[in-house]
Amino acid sequence: MRLSRLSRLLLRLALAAGLAVIYVPLAVVLLNSVNADRTFGWPPSGLTLRWWGAAWASSGVRDALWTSVRAGLGATAIALVLGTMAAFAVQRYRFFGRETVSLVIILPIALPGIVTGIALNNAFRTVLEPFGVGLGLFTVVVGHATFCVVTVYNNVLARLRRTGASLEEASADLGAGPFTTFRLVTFPMMRSALLAGGLLAFALSFDEIIVTTFTAGAGVRTLPIWIFENLFRPNQAPVVNVVAAALIVASVVPIYLAQRLSSDVGAH
Repeated sequence: MRLSRLSRLLLRLALAAGLAVIYVPLAVVLLNSVNADRTFGWPPSGLTLRWWGAAWASSGVRDALWTSVRAGLGATAIALVLGTMAAFAVQRYRFFGRETVSLVIILPIALPGIVTGIALNNAFRTVLEPFGVGLGLFTVVVGHATFCVVTVYNNVLARLRRTGASLEEASADLGAGPFTTFRLVTFPMMRSALLAGGLLAFALSFDEIIVTTFTAGAGVRTLPIWIFENLFRPNQAPVVNVVAAALIVASVVPIYLAQRLSSDVGAH
């Protein structure tokens, strides 16, 4: 059924309002990062970048950035390995209950982040702490990887399901073994999905929804945790805006590249 002109206009207005709710706060953060002297001033009295230099000069910011990058790289590496293995196994082997396997892997992304973080924190303390494994950067990586694995898994599985089995069957008919078929046929087809999933996982690893609760008491300060700690300190407000703005801009880049790669995947 075709929508009337008024209905289409209302839908566009609703979409515009929804996008404004999402992007206006981000735009304010970016604006305040170059007008940090008047955080609540509007319109800005003048733009300045001097707080960007002050943010980089802060050892706390540099340490938090290095911690975030290490945690992100570690979580992404784990996600690429486990996510790809799970997706490949679920797609290739027709074992009983593969839909259940998919559900179990995807489920953590849909659970409330705070509750999941508390659950993981309790499980970690109960299971691993008796063996001398304490909270630290390792737990940050594990917390991030919990969600990042799902991102890679979905990306790779979607690519495998869009790929016909005819090339793999032809490779097998020509006498190629399973490893050769994977190296020459399957892997090239899923390479873009892997790279896109890795980029998305790295961007996702800067999201503290689950990790702030999971790593409570770990003493590890990532960039988002640094922002939370300094958000309501008046003397830190300009630097917090700068760090938040940098985090927004830095996250857009891998997400955009992943989106382009995913588009290329769909075009094959």
